[in-house]
Amino acid sequence: MLQKISRLFVIKTPLEAYLIIYALALGAVERGSVYLTQFPGFGGKLLFLACTGAVFMAGAKILDCIKHEQRQAQDAA
Repeated sequence: MLQKISRLFVIKTPLEAYLIIYALALGAVERGSVYLTQFPGFGGKLLFLACTGAVFMAGAKILDCIKHEQRQAQDAA
């Protein structure tokens, strides 16, 4: 039963990855807009860029991992 539940949290396809990256981006932009209001000026803009930059790095890592797992599955078959 736990194994079935844990499979829900595994990203298997690029479509699932893009949906997760989109959700991360929405959250990052929301957090960045809060930073812009709390810290007006250059500091707020830097924090906004840090939030969105983290999504780019995480998204690239997620997509690379999916490609790597697909390659491993093809090599094993």
